[in-house]
Amino acid sequence: MTRRMTRTAGFTLIEMMVTIALMCVLMMLAMPSFTTWIANNKVRTVSDSLQNGWRFAQAGALPRSRPMVFSPPNSAAPEKSLSAVDNGGNWSVNVSKSSLDTQNVFVQSGVLGDVASGVSITGPAAVCFNAMGRLAANPDTGVNGANCDPKSSVFVYKVNATNSDRPLQVLVGLGGQVRMCDPARTLANSPDGCP
Repeated sequence: MTRRMTRTAGFTLIEMMVTIALMCVLMMLAMPSFTTWIANNKVRTVSDSLQNGWRFAQAGALPRSRPMVFSPPNSAAPEKSLSAVDNGGNWSVNVSKSSLDTQNVFVQSGVLGDVASGVSITGPAAVCFNAMGRLAANPDTGVNGANCDPKSSVFVYKVNATNSDRPLQVLVGLGGQVRMCDPARTLANSPDGCP
């Protein structure tokens, strides 16, 4: 009697080991691009949050007919204690102290640092908008550390992260135009370039 050898369906141990080794090599090759992609998304998220905060401050000045101040505090609860600092981890919008208001009034705040850890933000401690939604000088905003002095025609916040290959800038012009741009491109060559 001859015995027929039948082979059961499945993978051998060597085939499994080769497949796992190939998958590991492919994942190691893809890891740097995933890291860069995640860092670029963090930069974009923080830039969007800054841009939204500026637009909220600008848009809030018009219906209230009051000057508004945008400031980046480090406090997670700026409605209770607000001190504006350069490169803060949050943002806060307040009605600025004026002849009509004896003190500043908290309006809204947003988060920058918790949204994207590892992102660095450089920019001024405060940006003020007048009742018409344009940049304005305001030495006494009622917010600690928030002295608005538009020395140039543009305020710039630079946003970058480690492992990111695409830093972004958020800028507001003297007329109140808020936009995000890529500093690696020029405005003459690309619509999302920086001036």
